[in-house]
Amino acid sequence: MVTLFAFFNFFLKTVKRTIILIPLFLVSSCFLLKPRAYLDNSEYLENMNHDQLLEVKDAIGAQYKRNTKNKMVGIVYADVLRRVGNNSQALAVMQQMAILYPRDQDVLAAYAKALANAGHLDEALDAVSRAQRPDIPDWKLVSAKASILAQMGKHSEALVEYEKALELSPNESSIVSNMAMSYLLIGDLKTAEEKLWYASKMVGSDSRVRQNLALVVGLQGRIQEAYSIASNELPPEEAKRNMEYLRSILSQKDPWKRIAKKENSRNKKERSFHSNK
Repeated sequence: MVTLFAFFNFFLKTVKRTIILIPLFLVSSCFLLKPRAYLDNSEYLENMNHDQLLEVKDAIGAQYKRNTKNKMVGIVYADVLRRVGNNSQALAVMQQMAILYPRDQDVLAAYAKALANAGHLDEALDAVSRAQRPDIPDWKLVSAKASILAQMGKHSEALVEYEKALELSPNESSIVSNMAMSYLLIGDLKTAEEKLWYASKMVGSDSRVRQNLALVVGLQGRIQEAYSIASNELPPEEAKRNMEYLRSILSQKDPWKRIAKKENSRNKKERSFHSNK
């Protein structure tokens, strides 16, 4: 996430993507000199706008060109490329890293993310599985697996993996929020709302969790309540526009069925496209 997403944009992303990842938070420029710092704390890029990310892309890109075998620089560069929409180039960078470091956990995890964002979901699952160590399981990898399964439309399997991730990291609000979005996408808005209220009260939860909550509340027709939640996270006019858009969605006949049908159709087309490449 580049900035705090407007509720409207977040809703569009929800409809277009079943995967909704909530990363970690806050910006620092020190990773330009120390990519390891970014790898240890992926919060650095979260609040940057597009222009700032482009500047970072150029700076990290220059470091990458000087040494294309540097693992840390490669991982950060691929992530920045992904954030500015260059998914194909991000995948190419991580493919190179995976060749150089075929057993490295950090590389395989980042490679899985690049594969998923490029639509290569089966390969992404394989990369996550190879990155995971059964003797020292990493909750982030388990959660990543769940998110990939959700993107494939396998929400029941995704929910099982989210539960596993919570067992490893019970105080991680991003897992609960992502789990809630899987419930949302199978039409269980009540459970999604319960999870999001819980996540919103967890230590470390941020604005994105509450924007998710506003979305779920609004989709249940409680527009004024959704506006109250969203207006605490967004400028009033922006929150108002988002509520007006939600009203237009809810005024349609069987809006949820339309959203689910559109999502299923998009997933099938995307997977067919990538399998035929």
